Amino acid sequence: MDAKITLNVRSLLLVIMVALAVLAAYTVGTGAGRAPAATAAEEKTPEVRTIAMTASGEATAVPDELSFSVSVRARAGDVSTALDRANSTTRRIIKALRKHGVAEKDVQTTGLSIHPVRTRKGKGQPVITRYAVAQDQDVLVRSLADAGKAVSATVDAGGNAVRVHGLTLKVGNTDELLNEARDQAVAAATEKAEQYAAATGRSLGDVTQIREVGAKPRPNAYEEELSYLDGAKASSVPISAGSEQLRVTVSVVWDLADG
Repeated sequence: MDAKITLNVRSLLLVIMVALAVLAAYTVGTGAGRAPAATAAEEKTPEVRTIAMTASGEATAVPDELSFSVSVRARAGDVSTALDRANSTTRRIIKALRKHGVAEKDVQTTGLSIHPVRTRKGKGQPVITRYAVAQDQDVLVRSLADAGKAVSATVDAGGNAVRVHGLTLKVGNTDELLNEARDQAVAAATEKAEQYAAATGRSLGDVTQIREVGAKPRPNAYEEELSYLDGAKASSVPISAGSEQLRVTVSVVWDLADG
């Protein structure tokens, strides 16, 4: 009697364990079957529709400043004398520029070189006979009305030891003009974008990105080298301002909305 009862309990436990295993397998199977569908729904993203356009704007300005470079050259039998001569000439030039409204901050030293000058005598090896010194300055004249006189005064002060080159006309304050060019560039980009959007039955939404691709004035070079005046007084150099174009290029991106 006891043996039968023990056997029945063991059989019942076995049946319960098998049932639990089947239930667990079904639960895992149905869960795994639904997972891909949920993942696909999560990964689905809305379609992004945008339009990008690039355009440029320009503003015209009259240059009101002039920059130029000055090179002073001197030679002597020894380095000290050559350097002293170059220094003396440079000081005269700076003094002359002061009289024509050029501030100290607008004269910048950009170079100094000292090298020996060799001469060959007969068939022998070249020997050092003199030393050459060159000093370079960049000058900015902030009033174009004074620019011609400032250039001439530089040559007068330096004589045959001076070279003037790299004359460039510039616009002193470009901020207002660049802002005008930016407005034109954005307006042009918007007009083109609206045309393309309308052609496809859409309209422009919000601006999502805007960046300035380039903004650069184009300086006007006044190419002339003034030197070797043989001590004669130089008249005021005639300088024509002309005009200068400032260009700004922008790139704009909009969302596209249904028309």
